[in-house]
Amino acid sequence: MFEKEKLEKIKLGMEKYQQNVEKAVQRFPERKEKFTSTSGYEIKRLYTPLDIADLDYEKDLGFPGMFPYTRGVQPTMYRARFWTMRQYAGFGTAEESNKRYKYLLEQGQMGLSVAFDLPTQIGYDSDDPMAEGEVGKVGVAIDSLEDMEVLFDGIPLDKVSTSMTINSTAAILLAMYIAVAEKQGVPMEKLSGTIQNDILKEYIARGTYIFPPQPSMRIITDIFDFCSKNMPKWNPISISGYHIREAGSTAVQEVAFTLADAIAYVEAAIKAGLDPNVFGQRLSFFFAAHNNFLEEIAKFRAARRLWAKIMKERFNVTNPKAMLLRFHTQTGGSTLTAQQPMNNIVRVTIQALAAVLGGTQSLHTNSYDEALGLPTEESVRIALRTQQIIAYESGVADTIDPFAGSYAIETMTNEIEKKAMEYIEKIDQMGGMVKAIEMGYIQKEIHESAYKAQLAIENGEDIIVGVNKFQIEEDLSQKEVLKVDPELEEKQKQKLKKLKEKRDNEKVKKVLNNVKKAASSDENLMPYILEAVKAYATVGEISNALREVFGEYTETIII
Repeated sequence: MFEKEKLEKIKLGMEKYQQNVEKAVQRFPERKEKFTSTSGYEIKRLYTPLDIADLDYEKDLGFPGMFPYTRGVQPTMYRARFWTMRQYAGFGTAEESNKRYKYLLEQGQMGLSVAFDLPTQIGYDSDDPMAEGEVGKVGVAIDSLEDMEVLFDGIPLDKVSTSMTINSTAAILLAMYIAVAEKQGVPMEKLSGTIQNDILKEYIARGTYIFPPQPSMRIITDIFDFCSKNMPKWNPISISGYHIREAGSTAVQEVAFTLADAIAYVEAAIKAGLDPNVFGQRLSFFFAAHNNFLEEIAKFRAARRLWAKIMKERFNVTNPKAMLLRFHTQTGGSTLTAQQPMNNIVRVTIQALAAVLGGTQSLHTNSYDEALGLPTEESVRIALRTQQIIAYESGVADTIDPFAGSYAIETMTNEIEKKAMEYIEKIDQMGGMVKAIEMGYIQKEIHESAYKAQLAIENGEDIIVGVNKFQIEEDLSQKEVLKVDPELEEKQKQKLKKLKEKRDNEKVKKVLNNVKKAASSDENLMPYILEAVKAYATVGEISNALREVFGEYTETIII
């Protein structure tokens, strides 16, 4: 990238600079002996052309929309259109969540992002004893197609893109979405959006799994197959590093474990007879954006380049569209503080800016009060306005990948890619991601990173403003926090009881039996689940039918 003569001059300049540094450090000692990234690699005091002397523009950077896609997946990026602005929302009943969605759309949100409550996520109905105390708490309660109809009432599904954060029961909720669209007169081929459907990260970091890994992978490949044949605009999976990062991983681990999960999904799909040149076009990813601004920008660029290489070199993909790492970003929930919560507006802005400069395709900005409870309408509006100000006022979206060529950013990008690949190679040696999860290796790595990060905060090595430095006395009890109606659970149970009384229960028995038969065979499960959903079989009933065939997963104990 630089001529030898110029590099030699820079080397001489660095020697003189180092002498100045030694004098300066004597007068003004540095804050730390050594600065490191969240992933443990050294952050240098100064980066120069010497750090990227071997950088090959065409091979390592290239142009936006061209291999290796370091600079972005689209030739024009935000010059053509901004990223999709989403706000993750869902609480209480379908009626309440429907009102919030309509409010957000009125405020300029471009796509819906649905949060489901824990019972829905792990396949229990609201009247199940296992659901007690959790109905509608961390998301919207969806028991049947009836709830889904209310959730999207008055929202034209051919006009919006919908993302659903759902994994174990993803096939059921996707079927419900299809059924609601049909009732609106919208065929499934016109639907656009994403289901998370990333079960491997549930075993790693989050815990909302139902079935063992192998049948779970079978369900995922069934969804891949169904969507590739019937839903060309739909992303059948969002491979999620977000929850891995929120569980305590480093930036490098977030990239490595997310892409290792993706490799496992691609391998499973190929084994099921699917073509990666086809289904690879609809794979999508989901990353966190945390506070280390430069490292986060580099992380997104490294992930994009590494995935393109994996698809091309490991899976012999020839379709350029199947090499693209298209991703959604959410600002870091675990970085929000209950202390001085207004500070979170600044944190979210920095994180959102990193996501945009890293080339995200869609973005959710957390609300400043989420460390205290569910976000209020005011805090959600501020979070959305944060994105809109970045888009329309900051100017950072006017040129593509503006940090490209930065000595620091390119060095960090290379470092993250290299260290992430080392993890992937180690996982390969273990027999792949499913084996590594079953052995508890991934979980242990994340736990160790989380412990080190917490220790650094507790001993004051890492500063969290308002938490371990610059504290003030404050009365958080006076803050307005959105609370779920305690009567909600009983109302949802009564609603479910009425549904079961008025539906055709003989038909429900028949369709649930069909689901069990399909699960015991090699047939694709999606048509049978869709049939069950349309008969108003519930999430819990369909999940239980599958439990009878697949069993339930027991978590690996990490020693």
